[in-house]
Amino acid sequence: MLTQIPYNREKAVEYARRWALSRNPLFVDFTGGGGNCTNFVSQSLLAGCGVMDFTPTFGWYYRSINDRAPAWSGVDEMYGFLTGSGDFEGQTMQGPFATEVRMRRQIEIGDVVQLANSEGAFYHTLIISGFEGNDILVCAHSDDALDRRLSTYNYATLRVLHIEGVLIDLPLEIPFQNLLDGTALQVISAQIEDVI
Repeated sequence: MLTQIPYNREKAVEYARRWALSRNPLFVDFTGGGGNCTNFVSQSLLAGCGVMDFTPTFGWYYRSINDRAPAWSGVDEMYGFLTGSGDFEGQTMQGPFATEVRMRRQIEIGDVVQLANSEGAFYHTLIISGFEGNDILVCAHSDDALDRRLSTYNYATLRVLHIEGVLIDLPLEIPFQNLLDGTALQVISAQIEDVI
């Protein structure tokens, strides 16, 4: 049975800020090979939730360049996983989950922004790291950004994915400090009470 636990927005943003202008050696860098933006946001989400979903094809996980889910590094696939839409509809998954929101008051740090071109194709994923007046600040890879104003990006439309929480099936946790420091990507057992 899946249990909902809180998403730690502060840890997600701390991770995003720590690695916005460099690369965590635990993960492959897709810059120059399709872009590293969604991979980087997945890493940040992982820092905020501590769990992956190892379901083949429809999960959200990373073990290596050759052993990862499409949702880990694909813009549309991440959207499908987080919102449970499209090919992911009806799948029971663990990890972060989101709803698409449109109002500024519904947006928080640690939420995800995806940008689309004039043809409506979504091509870039960013994580919200703060706010400055009426502007949203983001961290991103491929075009590395640390607390960059969203208004400085050139895009036709966007969608914001508000992370509602984290679903967890097994009491597993990835230690935040090891992930943040870039020293280990080892899953350890934890009591569910320790995760919550």
